[in-house]
Amino acid sequence: MPAKPPPRKRSTIRRLTATTAVLAATAGVLTAGTAPAGASDAYGTGKGNGRTVDVQLLSFNDLHGNLEPPQGSSGTVTETQADGTTKAIPAGGVEYLANSLRTARKGHEYSITAAAGDLIGASPLMTGLFHDEPTIEALNRIKLDATSVGNHEFDEGRAELLRMQRGGCHPKEGCFEKGKTFRGADFPYLAANVTDEKTGKPILKPYTIWKHKGVRIGIIGLTLEGTPDVVTAEGVKGLKFRDEVETINKYAKELDRQGVKSIVTLIHEGGLPASGSYNYDCDTPGAGAGISGAIVDIAKKTTPKVDAFVTGHTHQAYACTIPDPSGAPRTVTSAASFGRLYTDTTLTYDRRTKDIVRTTVKSPRAKNHVVNREQPKAADMTRLIDRWKTLAAPVANKPVGYITADINGRGSEEYEKPLGDVITDAQLEALAPKDKGGAQIAFMNPGGIRSDLAHKASGGEGDGVVTYGEAFTVQPFTNLMQVKDMTGAQVLAALRQQVSGPNEAQPKILQVSKGLTYTLDLTKKGADRIVTSSVKLNGAPLEENKTYRVTANEFLMGGGDGFPAFKEGTNKLVAASDLDVFIAYLQAHSSKDAPLAPPKGERITVVK
Repeated sequence: MPAKPPPRKRSTIRRLTATTAVLAATAGVLTAGTAPAGASDAYGTGKGNGRTVDVQLLSFNDLHGNLEPPQGSSGTVTETQADGTTKAIPAGGVEYLANSLRTARKGHEYSITAAAGDLIGASPLMTGLFHDEPTIEALNRIKLDATSVGNHEFDEGRAELLRMQRGGCHPKEGCFEKGKTFRGADFPYLAANVTDEKTGKPILKPYTIWKHKGVRIGIIGLTLEGTPDVVTAEGVKGLKFRDEVETINKYAKELDRQGVKSIVTLIHEGGLPASGSYNYDCDTPGAGAGISGAIVDIAKKTTPKVDAFVTGHTHQAYACTIPDPSGAPRTVTSAASFGRLYTDTTLTYDRRTKDIVRTTVKSPRAKNHVVNREQPKAADMTRLIDRWKTLAAPVANKPVGYITADINGRGSEEYEKPLGDVITDAQLEALAPKDKGGAQIAFMNPGGIRSDLAHKASGGEGDGVVTYGEAFTVQPFTNLMQVKDMTGAQVLAALRQQVSGPNEAQPKILQVSKGLTYTLDLTKKGADRIVTSSVKLNGAPLEENKTYRVTANEFLMGGGDGFPAFKEGTNKLVAASDLDVFIAYLQAHSSKDAPLAPPKGERITVVK
């Protein structure tokens, strides 16, 4: 097994500031670690001494603290077979991810490992309980060279993100291990388009430069401009999120002025391939023809100075070629999520021009690889997991419920998700009493359901047992619930916002509590997809002039995910956390002798 890597020097990274003057002078240089000799180049020297040399770019995204193998459908990837059928392959877990990356690096002297955000946040209990310190420790051991921030890096606000970078014990909970102070990330978090509202300066470095034996590659990192729409207001307080294309072009020009001609962008924004299979060819029938979404427009508009994009956010797998504004091919990749895949991209560096060669139809060359669980585990990661699991065990292993079968949330492809029904019913039941808010309707944003409830045991608890740790993985944000007065017209507006405005291209279908029913007509467009006459509460038509008590988590009530209608509610009451009401429901409605069965799903009628 690979030996435990020694601590890496961090002084250069820590001393850098985000100012242009300092960046121009120091540029956040990273030096490649030692690796086996024998990197290939275009002239076949095998040592990178010719005019061109192949630089390996290994990348992943959206790990979300999944150090242990994810449960249920979140822990598989879909592979299309030669005969057109599909196969689900168990994948993920940092023990396997570390081994995959270390194996992939062998024989590559020029190798970079990078990520595209959401490495922390919305994490399972084992790391979430400790504010993701275990995840950062694991990434240090993996020898990550750089990552962009993602929206979930802001879940606990700017100060906590800076602590992740710089180290130090938690300001309220202190140090989690006796005699140990959290050291922070050895790699730079890059946030080119995240600036302080008052100063206008980036809160973290906008880019870094990787160097090895004369090869220099600039790495720009940023998150989606719409981060404030998918994070609580408190998490992004005092911050400005700027346009992605303008930001990338700005820093690509700055790098170019420094003589850095080879540039990779790490961006926490993504696309939607036409197939969910990781090995789907999204360049059929033509370059980039099989992918849609925000990243396509960004890639088409960004300066040709950028040679490759590593993306994230959508949790999809793709390795596409989208032409830049000059028409030259440019690779755009994403490695799904939860450490189930990694991408291996070849960047051919020309020593004379100092640029990446992009002349072929699919150059740079990129491919996604499964982080399969049949390979050996990385011993140092096993020790890390065991150490933190021991600390979390008293909380994590406590049984809180029982189920008869898988209750899918994240893994469900239906608009109405079985676990969504359970969660909204839990919220309605908890907040329906008059002294708790008098709720009549509960809504849940689908993106807030982070996993499934798997029937198969994840440890020694036994099949069908739901532990506190598993419940936490489903609802990791511990958002406080709110109850507000909303008119029927405002409720209808919220339903229409699922399929209109910013959500028209990629609908976000809310999960609804029992008693609320309606028809979603996908043959129509925009807000018309909500059949107004079909919206009923307990069998009676929703009255636009009537006031209803509505409950949802604080993120949704703050207008998150493109639902401003919830912000218009009045007479707000703040209640328990979403996790607390979810666990209370499991405890009240399931037992060892009478486990909870998956709901039938009869609230949203879909017309296709």
